[in-house]
Amino acid sequence: MYDDDPFRCFVPYPPAPVKHASSGPLSGLTLAVKDLYDVKGYPTGAGSPTVLALSGIKPKTAPIVKAFLDAGARFVGKTHTDELAFSLNGKNAHFGAPVNPAAPDRITGGSSSGSMAAVAGRLADIGLGSDTGGSVRAPASYGGLFGIRPSHGRLSLKRAWRLAESLDTAGWFCRDGETFRRVAEAILGKDRVTLPETPRLLLGGDLFGQAVPEAERVLRNALQRITHVLGEPEEVRVTRDMDALYWAFRWIQGREAWLSDGAMIERHVPPLGPGVAERFAFAKAVTDAEYARGDSVRRTFRSKLSRLLGRDGVLLLPTVPDIAPLVEAGEPELDDFRNRALRLLCLAGLSGFPQVSIPVAERDGAPLGLSVIGPKGSDRSLVALAARLERAARIRIA
Repeated sequence: MYDDDPFRCFVPYPPAPVKHASSGPLSGLTLAVKDLYDVKGYPTGAGSPTVLALSGIKPKTAPIVKAFLDAGARFVGKTHTDELAFSLNGKNAHFGAPVNPAAPDRITGGSSSGSMAAVAGRLADIGLGSDTGGSVRAPASYGGLFGIRPSHGRLSLKRAWRLAESLDTAGWFCRDGETFRRVAEAILGKDRVTLPETPRLLLGGDLFGQAVPEAERVLRNALQRITHVLGEPEEVRVTRDMDALYWAFRWIQGREAWLSDGAMIERHVPPLGPGVAERFAFAKAVTDAEYARGDSVRRTFRSKLSRLLGRDGVLLLPTVPDIAPLVEAGEPELDDFRNRALRLLCLAGLSGFPQVSIPVAERDGAPLGLSVIGPKGSDRSLVALAARLERAARIRIA
């Protein structure tokens, strides 16, 4: 695979044999793994030359990767990630940027940039990524893919490079709903909450208002097609203070990112890239009071969203405010878009509830995802619902 990587998604490590089961529910499918997860015979670089230099060859494979291999998926390589997984742009100052196969003039998004590009570019059937602040969901929208952030804590992150412990999740990309469903059934185990065949659909009107007008229009058009199958959603207001949620997320993510990486940064002084350096400086400065305030906001929001969804409700929202920014966009423009996107992406992170981005629309020839958030523990039935919604929208992007 390394010899034929037109989208620059794979880290060019010397290939090592990785065993997989000869049969299983994922037999016949190929797997690309974000370079945050240990794979026996490979280093783990986390998008950082310093971490790569310190890594050495890993003697064991991360349990989540092993679950895919034991289910029959065949490993085809480790994929690029944004530096220390602390970005949403897909640009790495040290190792470059993968190409977005669905829109080559636009960014892949990150930090699961390489895994998204491998799947969208048909170099892998499944792309294992991670999602703390949107690192699967945003690239999925940008690349016209299904992407999931599971319920927090549902999948193991043992032997994975961490960013923010109370926010980190594993997640994956697929091109089509059937493969996406197969992976969910093989990897997630049984749901604690099973959504009904016709769930109670809730449209976050205030959340659609976070999208640019053109993106809101095409997503609402896609929803009109969906309602013929699943009925008209009820429009609701999810929050009266989006800024409070945004800052709660930033404070929690920042403090925990510094706890994860601060000692390494201060000891080895790695040359952090643009944006990443500024975010770690912010992270270092988060106070105890800010973290406590953020956690209080998180607990209140989690309770409110739990009451809103109950055991049968699903929230509809844009995955991100618009299609992917252009590759040529400067750091200030990218940072502005990231901050706007976090106002949508932080909801699943703060609540710990599962979210799926669904490829249902496009604007100016680039993909645009619609998302669903379900009750905590409803992941498999949310995946099945997402596949139904995509079929109802009758639009294929990937």
